[in-house]
Amino acid sequence: MNEFRPTTLVTALHQTVSRHPHKEFIRFHDGSGYASVTFQEFADRVERLASVFIARGLEPGDRVAILGENRLEWAIADYAAMSAGLISVPIYPTLPANQARYILNDSQARGIVLSSRTQAEKVAEIRQDCPSLELLVTMDTDAAPLLDGAEALEVLLNRPEATDATARNELLARRDRVSPEDTVTFIYTSGTTGNPKGVILTHDNFISNIQGTLEVLDIGAGDTLLSFLPLSHVFERMVDFLAMYVGATIVYSRGLRYLADELREVAPTVMACVPRFYESLQARVLKSAEEAPALRRRLFYWAMKQGDKAGRRLREGRRVGPLLSLERSLADRLVLHRLREAVGGRLRFFISGGAPLAVSTAEFFHAAGILILEGYGLTETSPVIAVNRPDHFKFGTVGPPIPGVEVKIADDGEILTRGRHVMKGYYRLPEETKRAIDPDGWFHTGDLGELDEDGFLKITGRKKNLFKLSNGKYVAPEPIENALKASPYIAEAVVIGESQKAAGAIIVPSFPALEEFAQREGIPIQPRSEMVRHPLVQKLYRQEIARLTRDFADYERIRVFSRDRSGVFDRVGRADPYAQSETSRGTGVHA
Repeated sequence: MNEFRPTTLVTALHQTVSRHPHKEFIRFHDGSGYASVTFQEFADRVERLASVFIARGLEPGDRVAILGENRLEWAIADYAAMSAGLISVPIYPTLPANQARYILNDSQARGIVLSSRTQAEKVAEIRQDCPSLELLVTMDTDAAPLLDGAEALEVLLNRPEATDATARNELLARRDRVSPEDTVTFIYTSGTTGNPKGVILTHDNFISNIQGTLEVLDIGAGDTLLSFLPLSHVFERMVDFLAMYVGATIVYSRGLRYLADELREVAPTVMACVPRFYESLQARVLKSAEEAPALRRRLFYWAMKQGDKAGRRLREGRRVGPLLSLERSLADRLVLHRLREAVGGRLRFFISGGAPLAVSTAEFFHAAGILILEGYGLTETSPVIAVNRPDHFKFGTVGPPIPGVEVKIADDGEILTRGRHVMKGYYRLPEETKRAIDPDGWFHTGDLGELDEDGFLKITGRKKNLFKLSNGKYVAPEPIENALKASPYIAEAVVIGESQKAAGAIIVPSFPALEEFAQREGIPIQPRSEMVRHPLVQKLYRQEIARLTRDFADYERIRVFSRDRSGVFDRVGRADPYAQSETSRGTGVHA
């Protein structure tokens, strides 16, 4: 843990600057190569923009929206707002104009800092419908002319008001008055019905979450974090705050198309992402293995099998014998080290959140020596409730609650949590807030779960989405659906079974991957209706479903699946988790 314990994000930044003024804080790609700013350089720009906010008449508690992709200017705007006592309102850059308009008006934002020409055009479209909006700032200089009254951030930072003595003195006074209970941000949740709700999060919410997380995850000034998830999402925002808190380096990704190269170039030591990223990476590795010559393909699956056997013994607390240790070492030299090099070669652990992570995906990477620590939280909880630890983890769970966070399971199975991490409430929605937080301070997550004998939390589904089998057992479909979608051959899966004897699934094939499989096996790919009926294709899906659902309770396993639109079902059996190499030769395990 850190020696200092600031009580606000503002004091955390300034304490970190005093400890690491010349250390690299944020690295970014400027189009021609990587550039970076130190903690001191970043703090100077934050102070300049905060002074501009004050000089332009923004008062404590006023809202400033931030609309853009992850980049240096996003972070500057965020810290400048909180330093001036303002409240930031992040807006996803992918949102259409009408949804951005709702958030701007509901939050009554007086200012907006937006990124590009695309975002400037979006705001120009709704500008007349946002009466509270006054200050318009663009991160890209060429975006300012597209929005009447807008000014470029770089221009503002060099105006006299950015260094005006009166504004600076007011900034220092406001900074001193920032308290743990002051609001940092409104984060609008998407929700499944109705308009999004503005979640009110304070300095104390984030600080308590950072400090609790650092008690169980060893992240420090020597770490480099690749920031890929949108800063508009509370998960990446909190991770970036944590990096600032400890003096680590953040590298902003340019997006998905560059990510594979960035992992090798940046060589992060820690990275947070959502399960779909890990599943896609797993699918690419398996696809590459399947396309390799027969000898290399067999070597890959042999190596993965040795890694898996060693990993299972370690997870179960059993001894890895000398023969398996030798085989694992050989597998690492021949194959497994290449997988670690593909993610930079320095990675200590990944963090997964935002959705359930398939156990098979966690095991796949662990077999290669890459640890994914799954956690759990919500926007309303700042966000971390629980997370696995590098030296204390169980795949299929989201780990124990972090220090300072209380968790209990209600009588109906709902996960409840209480502590300093729980939001202040929903903006201008007192009744919604009362429904979410009971009189004893317990926040009702809407998720179902259970705590095992070791205190590990397992998510079993959403409270509203359960269905009941004819034997009286309740099934939560989402974890099973997410597990199935980890297959490179499955694009979508819907688990069904209300009042039936067993759970079933409607499978939407990932046809690019399936057609490659079919061509290798000499199966005609047209018409698709005939391709999916082929016995080898049916066998492939039986094995995939069995492999991916083997860790679920017996009554949760998929017994039947829809193979096409005819509604005909096939039964599913068990399969070896690394049977793909056998399947590709048509000799897989029979159901």
